[in-house]
Parts: sequence; C-alpha cells; structure tokens
Amino acid sequence: MSRTQKRSKRETGREAILADYRVGFRSRQASLLGRKEVFSGKAKFGIFGDGKEVAQLAMARAFRPGDVRAGYYRDQTFMLALGVLTVEQFFAQLYAHADVEADPSSAGRQMTAHFATRLLEPDGSWKALVEEYNSSADGSPTASQMPRLVGLAYASRLYRELPELHALTRFSRNGDEVAFGTIGNASCAEGLFWEAVNAIGVLRAPAVISIWDDGYGISVPNEHQITNGSVSELLQGFRRGEGTSGGFDVHRVRGWDYAALRETYLEAADTARREHVPSIVHVVEMTQPQGHSTSGSHERYKSKERLAWEREVDCLARMRDWMIEQGIVEADALDRLEDDDRAAVVAAKDRAWKAYLDPIREERDAVSGMLEALAGGVEDGAAVRRAGERLRSAAVPLRRDLVQAATDALVATRGKDLPERARLAAWRRRATIEGDERYGSHLYSESARSPLRVEAVPPAYDDDAEMLRGFEILNRCFDAALARHPELIAFGEDVGKLGDVNQGFMGLQEHYGELRVSDAGIREATLLGQAIGMAERGLRPLVEIQYLDYMLYALQTLSDDLASLRWRTRGGQKAPVIVRTRGHRLEGVWHSGSPMAGILNLVRGVHVCVPRDMTRAAGMYNTLLRGDDPAIVVEVLNGYRLREPLPANIGEFTVELGVPEVLREGRDVTLVTYGACCRIALEAAEPLRELGVDIEIVDVGTLLPFDRRGVIARSLRKTARLVLVDEDVPGGTTAYMMRQILEVEDGYHLLDSKPVTVPAKEHRPAYGSDGDYWSKPSRESIVEAVYGLLRESEPGRFPETF
Repeated sequence: MSRTQKRSKRETGREAILADYRVGFRSRQASLLGRKEVFSGKAKFGIFGDGKEVAQLAMARAFRPGDVRAGYYRDQTFMLALGVLTVEQFFAQLYAHADVEADPSSAGRQMTAHFATRLLEPDGSWKALVEEYNSSADGSPTASQMPRLVGLAYASRLYRELPELHALTRFSRNGDEVAFGTIGNASCAEGLFWEAVNAIGVLRAPAVISIWDDGYGISVPNEHQITNGSVSELLQGFRRGEGTSGGFDVHRVRGWDYAALRETYLEAADTARREHVPSIVHVVEMTQPQGHSTSGSHERYKSKERLAWEREVDCLARMRDWMIEQGIVEADALDRLEDDDRAAVVAAKDRAWKAYLDPIREERDAVSGMLEALAGGVEDGAAVRRAGERLRSAAVPLRRDLVQAATDALVATRGKDLPERARLAAWRRRATIEGDERYGSHLYSESARSPLRVEAVPPAYDDDAEMLRGFEILNRCFDAALARHPELIAFGEDVGKLGDVNQGFMGLQEHYGELRVSDAGIREATLLGQAIGMAERGLRPLVEIQYLDYMLYALQTLSDDLASLRWRTRGGQKAPVIVRTRGHRLEGVWHSGSPMAGILNLVRGVHVCVPRDMTRAAGMYNTLLRGDDPAIVVEVLNGYRLREPLPANIGEFTVELGVPEVLREGRDVTLVTYGACCRIALEAAEPLRELGVDIEIVDVGTLLPFDRRGVIARSLRKTARLVLVDEDVPGGTTAYMMRQILEVEDGYHLLDSKPVTVPAKEHRPAYGSDGDYWSKPSRESIVEAVYGLLRESEPGRFPETF
C-alpha cells in the first residue's frame, strides 16, 4: 500500500470517528432538550439514552443491512447512527405526534425512546428486510425484548441450514444476519433475561447481546440486583470452551473506550455472522447523567462522590479528549462543530414541534369559527362563547380540547335546530371517528391477507372416508401444511421425536427434519418469544405450549409483545404466530384448567380459536396459515382419541373465523358454548327433550373474533332465552360472551327471561373423574339450569322435577 493510500485510509478513519462523535453529541443534546420540553409541559414524559452514546456508536459500526435489533429504551444514539431515526423524529415521538411519517416507530402510540422500523409496506406486505436496518418494536416492561431476540437470531440459523428456505431472499442472505439485543444491567435480574440467554446458547443462534451497565436500576444499585454485583461474572458459565461449538463469547469493555468498543463489536458481530456463535458484551463504567427519567432526579440517591466520578468518566467527554489527543480533530474546530450541532438539534426540535402543533391549531381555528357562528345564532350564546374562549386560551391545544369544547356547545344548545349547530355536530362526529382511527387502527390485520378475509371451504368426504382418531386428523393436517409452506416451522416441548404428547406431529420430524419439527426445552416465555422473532423475519412458526394452564408462564410476552405488536407500530410490524395448545378436561389442577377469560382479555390483537373437535381445529389451522394475524388454537384434550371421518381435502378446507355453528336446532332455549362443552351440551339435549324442552345449541368456534354474522342473535329471535355454558370460573368467559351477545349483538331486547350461566366452580378442577364432574359443567348441571329457566316462566308446563 502506497503512502498516499495509507494517508487516505487514515483520513477516512478519522472522518468516520468524527462523524460518530457528532451523532453522539447530537443525541446528547436531544436528551438535554427533551428533558426541558417535558418540564415546560410540551411533552408528557422523557426517558433518554444519555451516557450510553459511545458504546452504541461502536455497535452501529458492526450492524449491517438485514441485521435486526431487539432493544432497550436507551438506544436513541444507535438508531441515529444507523440513520433510521432522525432528531426530528425523536422529538415527534416525544410530543406524541400521531402521524406515521412524523413518528415511524409508533405514530404517537408509544412514549419516547421506544423504537421500531417499518418492516411492512403500507399494504401490509413485507419489505425486503435484507436491504434494511431493522429494529423490532420496543416495549417498556423490563427484559421483554429478550424472548423475541431468541427467534430473531435463530431465524438466521434456519435460513442458512434449511435448503427449502433459500429462495426467501427478501428475508435473509444465507443466514448471515445478526440479531443485536440490548438490555440494562438491572433488567438482567429478570427471569426472561436468563431464560433467553440459555435458549440462545442451546439454539446456537447468532445474537450479540449488549448489557448497558450504569450501576443502577432506577435508584437501586447493582449489589441489590446481581450476585456479587457483576452480571458478566455470573455469565461465565455460558462461555464457550476451547474447541467447543456451544456457548457464548463473553466480553467486558468500558463504556467510554471508543477504540476498544469498536474492536469488540466488530469481532463479536463477525464471529456471530460467520460461525453463528453468540456473544455477550458487558459494557461497564457507563453513566446516566440525567437519571432514570424525567420522573425524578438521580441526585436523590447518588452520592457526591458517585456524581463526580460519573462526570469524570462521561463517555462523550472521554471520546472528545481522546480524539483531540489522537490528532483526529483540533479542539477549536470541534468547538465550532459542536455549536453547529447544538443549533441543528434546536432547529430539528422546533420543526418537530411546529409539525405537531400546526395541524391542531388549524383545527382549533376551524372549531373556534364554528363556535362563534353558533353563539351568534342563539339568543343566549354565553355558554358557547365561554367554550370558545377556553379553547382559544389554551397555550398548547389538544384535539381532546376541541372535542370537549364542541361537546359543551352542543349541550348548551340542545334542542336548537340551527345550521351552525348541525355543522358543529357533524364536525364532532367526524373528529371522533378520526380519533378512533388515529389511535385504534391496526389491532388486527387490515391487509388483504387478514384471516378474516379467508372464506370457508367446507370439508369434503369420500364415501369410504377413513375414521381416524382426532390426533391422526391433526397429523394429516400438519403434514399437508408442512409440505405446502416451506416457511412453516413447528416446535415445542416433545413436539419433535415424540411427535407431541398427543402425537399430532407423530413421524413428521423424521420426514421433514429436526429444524422443521423441533423439540424445545421447558421455557414457555421464550418459546413464545422465539416464535415472535421468527415471525418478524418472515417465517411461520407454529409453537406449542403443552397445556393451556402453562400459557400463564408466557402471558406477559403474549400480551405485551405479540398482541400489541401490529397496533403499537400502527401497522409497521407483524408476527403471524400460531400458538397451539390444549385444554379443557383431563385430570388434575394444572392439566384441566380453563383460564380463558384471563387470556382472551389480555390478548386483544390475537385470535382465540376454541374448536370442539380436531377436524374443526384442522380447518382453523388452514385458515390461519392463509392469513397474517397471530392466533391461539386451544384443542380439546379429551378429543384426541375420538374418531372422526378424514376429509379428502384435509390440507385445503377452511373454517371462517367468528362464525358460530348451530349444532342442534331448537325453539325453547339458546345454549351457547364452545370446545369440550359442546359434547356435554349435546348429551344434555336428550334428557331435556324427555322433559319437553327443545334446546338449540350453538358452538361459537372462536372467542376472538366472536360471532361476526349475528348467528346467536338470530337464534334468540326464535327462542328468547339464553344459557351460557363454559369451563371458566363464574364471571369469566361467560361474562365476556354475555356482553358480546347482549350489548354488541343487541340481544338484550330479544330476551323474555334473564340469561343464565353454567360455568365451572370457583376452585380449580379437582383430580379424578368425580372431581371433574363436581368442578365443571356436567350434563346434569346443564339440564337443571335450562329446565329451571323455563320452569320460572312456565311452571304449569314445566313442573318441579329436581
């Protein structure tokens, strides 16, 4: 290499280092200004990444197109360094600007420093992720980013090692992508962290995990968080040994040492990329100059000595001194650049504020004009004028202020038939609809691939259709699905070699290989997180949680991450995970539970399917695989050995979600239920017939969505009486179904009698057949409830029997 070439390379290096510093400096200025904006009342809350800048600059140098981040709400410098976040967008999020162009991360739905990139096109289809710097959507619950990191990293291994995935070049280039995870030191005390680290090591998934260690978790120091105060020492047991393929490379580096940080990250990322060996980078001697958030000052819990030490080792100050010492930049020149960057950050803040506030001010002016016109059109317009004055006096108007002013004016002029009032009322209706859309859209898929757009294809049967046991029906369904969808990956406890505990996957690992049908450890939270991360990278995971009761282990990840993902990114990300589980009646407290209400009320954004038999389950799986929403399918535990005819179109027929099925026509009472209770309700129909009761039985099929076609309301128009049967506790899913029927479907005025519920008991289901009988709805409890409902209204026709 010539001297000229060497000089050019050195200068390019200097330029890159200086560029990094300037990104970090602008990030710090944004933090300082952001805090002031909160205290001035322009923003609600601030949490910032100051003190973490230099390590994030180094990490960004190792990040490549196609890589993905699962991060921590201190990562603003990293996002700025990649160019996927601008300072203006940072402030737009701080102000809660509900516009996806202004705040691409969440369109104002998440607080500041919760970052995401747009993985999807506006129509809901995937972008070419290999061409993008990708960030999965952040969440506030500590360590909640770790479960999905498992799948984001593991997807690279699948893309490299499964030939059938090599054609999916929009998502991977031979599995070369690295998943970068970041987490604070105190959050490493969470179980999700340790479960995820263990899973990544077991799966040999190419992740680089950074631990930002500033010595505290809000006010609580490390000695109360981590044994011996050092997480990297505890992690030594995960270090890979000499000549072994498993385990992590574990690095410890200081947060102000730019040169060492760059070298560490480049080495860790290169090893993960080439060898699929994960790394942990413990970044120590970090600081948090403004404290945890705008909620309080760190001076309340840090000593003077600690505060002085933090000023001494501040990473940007150290990097500045180092650059000057190395001759990278002169101090005077750097002073001028810093002045320019301060001014640029202030200008970006001002632009963001103006872009946020101007449309609201325009709306305020329009509403104020309507209020003035209305006040002039009534004899006593004082109340309307007061509403207008309050609206105009607001220094920082909100859209809710506009709606409230319009409401007050409409209340004050009720009964007046005035064109000015009609215009104001029309504006208010429109503003309410727009607000609902602004903050409520994209809970479920709005794309052409929504599973709710999949039309029903009924099962077709040959004259000599085989009568198979339920698990064999599912086995044929899964076999067809794996053959049709190369991106479908099934995994869970005992799913692989055994073919799951009820043998729905029996023999499929042998046929499709260990990476398509996989065994997994006992780790429900990260099984679900693994599925989320895989789905965010274009795969279709079917993850098994062995029993419905064990879903509670994963409920936080299911609720806070999966269910809200599409909504909290306003359609920017999706994870079409299918969770397979089994529940209802078996034996014992933790194999027979039905915590359905707790689940379905925490997972809005996820479809909840409760098929009564395995043929219906197969149809639901087929439907879901044609869609792009996440779902839970709860199979009936005692249905695996019951025989059903095999549909000739086992891999093709579909079930329309949200459309109940009438299992038995009747005229006296509508009984609504699902899952295992369908069979018991049908058993109860015979003794009820002998008692003179003609019962109509409706299987809801799915709880989310619930009866999109008004099937139950049509039934009530005929029977005028309602009984709800369910295995959940009293006031659980029966209460949910009752609201859907009486309020949403407007069924309350169709009833001649009060609705009756037949739930399980308040205690957990007891062991044994008799324990089951007295714990959950039975044939007799259904008969007694239905008969009692009719006897109350027609005692002459239905004499006392029980």
